[in-house]
Amino acid sequence: MLNPLHCHHCKEQILDLSDPVVMGILNVTPDSFFDGGRYLEESAILRQLEKMLEEGASIIDIGGMSSRPGAELISETDELRRVITIILKIRHKFPQVILSIDTLRSKVAVESIAAGASIVNDISAGQIDEAMMKTVAELKVPYILMHMQGRPNTMQTAPRYQNVTVDILDFFIEKLGRLKELGVEEVVLDVGFGFGKTIEHNYQLLKNLAAFRILDCPLLVGLSRKSMIYKYLNISAETALNGTTAIHMVALQNGAKILRVHDVKEAVEAIRLWKVIEAQELI
Repeated sequence: MLNPLHCHHCKEQILDLSDPVVMGILNVTPDSFFDGGRYLEESAILRQLEKMLEEGASIIDIGGMSSRPGAELISETDELRRVITIILKIRHKFPQVILSIDTLRSKVAVESIAAGASIVNDISAGQIDEAMMKTVAELKVPYILMHMQGRPNTMQTAPRYQNVTVDILDFFIEKLGRLKELGVEEVVLDVGFGFGKTIEHNYQLLKNLAAFRILDCPLLVGLSRKSMIYKYLNISAETALNGTTAIHMVALQNGAKILRVHDVKEAVEAIRLWKVIEAQELI
């Protein structure tokens, strides 16, 4: 059994990962690939958060900067302006909620944790802001370490690997060594579906996801409505929920412990069905 995550600001709450959980996505951005612009007003943000909690989300992931393919980095000031006020509002209205901050900047991480977030979710694995890992060590919060080849604005320009699974395993081993040196104790790994990978790379990683369990860290998957689903099926992100659920089940069977999703109810149902299957005896 994996150790639970001890979440900052929620000391009385321990995130038990013996069974998979759902992380609800709350993008307070005008340009994210699926829900950009939907949750810019405070009332809409709080309504969506309450809906995700009612549907069974264990974590809410707040992002103030789009990381869709081709996205440019916005200013640190703009990112802080988007996320800090809403974190404070959420913490006031929902004091027990576990919030993660989706950022690649150490200053945004520091101010978000001070405002009430509990986890740092870094899509860059400390490669864009060199101070990030040291900052997380000082904050003593769980750290979600994601693999991305390049930057959001360049990552989909002919991504190449010798072997995508082995290359990312090596990447994680190196980064985990650095985090251990710094004293970061709670790390979640995210292979970064869609971040510097072709559709083929993504499906190779999904099929081989169980290989990452050797690193003894919880695995988070961000598959929700991504282009690996809708481009392959020749549909849109808006109609990719069924495909998302299908590959969520594969991810769960291969060891995923956190599903990062736009659609909480459906992901919770997938986990419930996976648990029923897991409980059955083999002949």
